[in-house]
Amino acid sequence: MIKARVIVTLKNGVLDPQGKAIEGALGGLGFDGVGSVRQGKVFDVELSSTDAANAEAEIKAMCDKLLANTVIENYSVTLI
Repeated sequence: MIKARVIVTLKNGVLDPQGKAIEGALGGLGFDGVGSVRQGKVFDVELSSTDAANAEAEIKAMCDKLLANTVIENYSVTLI
């Protein structure tokens, strides 16, 4: 079994209103010095495959088709 962690983040230049709201809330809670906050998503996926190269290719296909909107989001895949 192979496990992978996928991290999906907004591309630079894409507005992130949720990140801005979190940034403001942190300041309101007294956390000074927070420059900016960008939010994202994390997916932990388990595959029954034993071939790491095939598993990584399959995870990337999942990202391209469903897990990430590649027009506005970047993703990274790490086998864990």
